Amino acid sequence: MENERKVDGDILYPVVEIFQSCQGEGFNTGREVVFLRMGGCNLACPWCDTSYNDFKMMDSDAIFAAVETFGIKSMIITGGEPLVVKGLKSLVKRFKHCGYWIAVESNGVTVAEDGILNLFDYITVSPKACYADLYVSGSSVCKADEVRVAAEDNVLDFCHKVSKMITARKYYLSPCERDGVMNIEQTIRLLGWLNQSNSDCEWLLSLQTHKLCGMK
Repeated sequence: MENERKVDGDILYPVVEIFQSCQGEGFNTGREVVFLRMGGCNLACPWCDTSYNDFKMMDSDAIFAAVETFGIKSMIITGGEPLVVKGLKSLVKRFKHCGYWIAVESNGVTVAEDGILNLFDYITVSPKACYADLYVSGSSVCKADEVRVAAEDNVLDFCHKVSKMITARKYYLSPCERDGVMNIEQTIRLLGWLNQSNSDCEWLLSLQTHKLCGMK
């Protein structure tokens, strides 16, 4: 997506919200962080629970000041889809210069800026099975710290494809929430079948614990 620009040339970024919480899923569960949720997305998953089109435009000074108020040097940039935001590389560099640990959560379909992945301390890719055809070698993210696949349906074949396409330290299967209900039992059964049939890597269960305990 194209960002609007100020007269002085400073980039304006689409920001849905900035808030403090604990990471609720994956390897970093329990880590206290500031979430920077960017607006806009290159996908439209039918079960998405994020209002990624409800954002305001903020410059880097405003974003930096908002994040600094929490006094936490750990930040997760999420979305929507942050890696399609133009100029994100410049913003990440500013926070890195100030000593921040920065993670990113992405659907992994494409990356707008060359070299931006090298700036992150932790990369989570959450490939979407309903858009399996968009994951093409050479344009999609191919290396991450962790992969999280939502069990939106029978995703066994998709998980096998993902484990060959994306090299990661951890692979997770997560329940998919629809209308406030998580398909936890189905996910557990899929996880068992996946590990019995997949010799490439070990898959783990990742729950959205922040939702289970009522955190944001």
